[in-house]
Amino acid sequence: MSNDEKKIEQEDISVSSVEEVVSSEEEVVSEEVTSTEEVKGEDAGEVSEAKEEAPVKEETTDESNVEDLADKVVEEPAEPVEDKAEEKVPSMDDFKDEIDASLKKIKKGDVVDCKVESITESEIVVSFDYSADGVIKKEQLLLGRDEAIADKYKVGDELKCLVINTSDKNGNVVLSHKRAEQTVMWEELEQKFKDGQRFEVKIAEVVKGGLIARLKGIRAFMPASMSSNNYVEDLNQFVGKDLLVVIKDFDRAARKVIISHKEVAQELAGKAKEEFYATVAKGDLLKGKVKKLMNFGAFVDLGAVDGLMHVNEMSWRRLKHPSEVVKVGQEVEVEVINVDTATNKISLRLAKFENNPWETIDEKYKKDEVYTGTVVRLADFGAFVRLEDGIEGLVHISEISNKHIDKPSSVLKVGDEVKVKVLSTDKASMKISLSIKAATYNPEADKKPKAPKAESQFVYSSDEDATTSLSSVLKGVMDKIEE
Repeated sequence: MSNDEKKIEQEDISVSSVEEVVSSEEEVVSEEVTSTEEVKGEDAGEVSEAKEEAPVKEETTDESNVEDLADKVVEEPAEPVEDKAEEKVPSMDDFKDEIDASLKKIKKGDVVDCKVESITESEIVVSFDYSADGVIKKEQLLLGRDEAIADKYKVGDELKCLVINTSDKNGNVVLSHKRAEQTVMWEELEQKFKDGQRFEVKIAEVVKGGLIARLKGIRAFMPASMSSNNYVEDLNQFVGKDLLVVIKDFDRAARKVIISHKEVAQELAGKAKEEFYATVAKGDLLKGKVKKLMNFGAFVDLGAVDGLMHVNEMSWRRLKHPSEVVKVGQEVEVEVINVDTATNKISLRLAKFENNPWETIDEKYKKDEVYTGTVVRLADFGAFVRLEDGIEGLVHISEISNKHIDKPSSVLKVGDEVKVKVLSTDKASMKISLSIKAATYNPEADKKPKAPKAESQFVYSSDEDATTSLSSVLKGVMDKIEE
């Protein structure tokens, strides 16, 4: 065989060897994939051994194109067979296990954090770290009377909820926002009771004997006697207001919470009263509300204290009752006329009287002039006479009559019209002195009547007999003396 023939034969053998190598590699890879699918979890070492059993012959040739082809074929399986054997394709069970591992395990009574996803008229759907959604029925929400869900809750709100049932008929978790909040609130209330802590509540309604406040759905009762430091006639004034309270009685098992505002009110009132008396002064103008009416006057609530406005300080005219000028609940402006810090009493006067007649008293009622008035009141020391509405003057007992009298009622009665003379006026103190005696005084009546002439002891029968002389008269006198 010639050299050329040998060379051609060697080339054919080399190509054939390369083809066998490629075919052998494909068979090995195919067998490895089949082995991986059939035998799950088998040691990867066995697959490696299968690879080693497939020998690859290295053939060299002088021809460069054959060598390049061989290199290309050998280099194509770039990834090691061992790595492909080690790869594991995830199954649905694997994903489920991974998801379950990331979610919380829940049980009845757990408190979980939720987020509102949707809202209807009857319920709220929430999501949380669990495989199912949560459902909160309307009765398990913190709602006021006749309050709609959408008025209080919004999509995206974060809520704490208590697990009532881990799965309903639809596979949802049944939750309660109200019970979760109440669980936390009961613990807080118990701690407040132990510590004697003060806190604010909003009064929701009036019931028999007191008031009701709701704390995250928990009913707290305030007896009427504990609503204030003073007697309260109408408890409705507290509805809707925030009050600072303390817990007087607490029993979680019996679901009983008794609260009181009285102690707080007493303390606050004491501080406010001290501040008030430290700053108020005679002549101050204050605003208040008429609190109570009595026959003698009206009590005005000034905020920190109550002041008395006497009936005579409400009008320039005489009043039978304060209700003629003011009424309970009326806002009034008053002037401070006296402050007694020793007894904590303050006297008031209505700041604005109606048509003050005393402003023109000196012009209308001049001194020594006589006017007509009406007796409106009698006292042991004199009589009060009204000249007009708001103007009343005193007639002292000594100015009632020229004669001595024991008391005014012996000569006067209420309703009598009398003539009075003005003795003096005092605009500043709103006083006017009058006299009935001076108005009705008659100088002629005080003059003593003349004694009647004595009848002559001589009787004359004629004019001639009446004619006499001084001597005859003296003679008659001497005769009388001698007798």
